[in-house]
Amino acid sequence: MSFESALKELETIVARLEQGEVDLEDSIALYERGQALKSHCEAKLKSAESRLEKIVQGAGGAAVGERLDVA
Repeated sequence: MSFESALKELETIVARLEQGEVDLEDSIALYERGQALKSHCEAKLKSAESRLEKIVQGAGGAAVGERLDVA
């Protein structure tokens, strides 16, 4: 699943939960799905950050261990 797809689904889940019209069992299931999507997005972002750091380092850029500011 792409980062964008996971983020869109996560946003939909948050919106549904914030409305407060979901019964308890569905809320729990949505929360669990949301946690899985959050973890997936975090892993994708970390992977992208690592790839960018390697590209910059390969181009004679950032020193080893220097973090890039990712917005």
